[in-house]
Amino acid sequence: MPERPLALFAMSAENLPKLFPPDALARLRASVDIDPTLVAEDFHDPRVAGALARAEVLITGWGSPAIDTGVLEAAPGLRAVLHSAGSVKSLITPGCWERGLVVSSAADANALPVAEYTLGMIMLVGKGLLAARERYRADRTFTLAEVIPGIGNYGRRIGIVGASRIGRRVIELLRPFDFRVALADPYVDAAEAARLGVTLLDLDELLRTSDIVTVHAPATAETWHLIGRRELALMESGTVLINTARGSLVDTPALVEELRGGRISAVLDVTDPEPLPPDSPLLDLPNAFVTPHIAGSQGNELHRLGLCVIDELERLLRGVPLSHQVDRAELERAA
Repeated sequence: MPERPLALFAMSAENLPKLFPPDALARLRASVDIDPTLVAEDFHDPRVAGALARAEVLITGWGSPAIDTGVLEAAPGLRAVLHSAGSVKSLITPGCWERGLVVSSAADANALPVAEYTLGMIMLVGKGLLAARERYRADRTFTLAEVIPGIGNYGRRIGIVGASRIGRRVIELLRPFDFRVALADPYVDAAEAARLGVTLLDLDELLRTSDIVTVHAPATAETWHLIGRRELALMESGTVLINTARGSLVDTPALVEELRGGRISAVLDVTDPEPLPPDSPLLDLPNAFVTPHIAGSQGNELHRLGLCVIDELERLLRGVPLSHQVDRAELERAA
């Protein structure tokens, strides 16, 4: 690849300044020839045809169209796709692999705030946040120095469903604390679980024995309603379910029924459907804490994604292995 290859942005134009503020953009333009005023939201737009025909690197993001056969034919010199967001599954087509494109994704950087959100929620619900808030709202007072039984984070049992990049990051963030962490994932063996420092359980046993269950599996045909009526019934009274993965992994009507009974609680940053209808009981139940899909990168966290792409680009130009190169086989079983 030339010392200063031609690159092209492909994403929703509104996302460009969020991902690449002026200092990041200046660093990027020191390495590639790229026009920040030209953003391909549609590869068939005549305004991008010339740049696409000469592009060697595509810097993609949310809103990028798929790189299909027609795009590849229009970009004969294309050698790399660097994605400033999460999954590239809807972006990268079989032709990209056949061309031998180098593909990198900022998914690891995007996983960090989700894992941080999960850690925060684990710590808060371990302190009985949901019930305490409702009691205080109802009573408008509390007893100073009262010791509340059944809460606290010492020795609490955390069940991780899915050793995805987010699941693994959550495991890493939990290490400094006095938790007992278990994992359910059919692709993880005992040796890998030992390396992660977790107890490997099947899903049923994890649900039976965890105080907090946090879902981090990909959304695939196999994981649709992974946590359904039967699985929810396995949870002990007082268990908290956290879902920051995809809403389809949890059977919403079954969860609503369990929450109405008051036996378990839930923290949901994703739901099915999404957004919820205005009259959804999940928005009113006192033991449901629902946030509007904010766990992923927001605000200044988007800068991290742009910097991840710049780091990868600089590695590419130095001819050294990328840190976040996408593997085709792993992508096929990912979300």
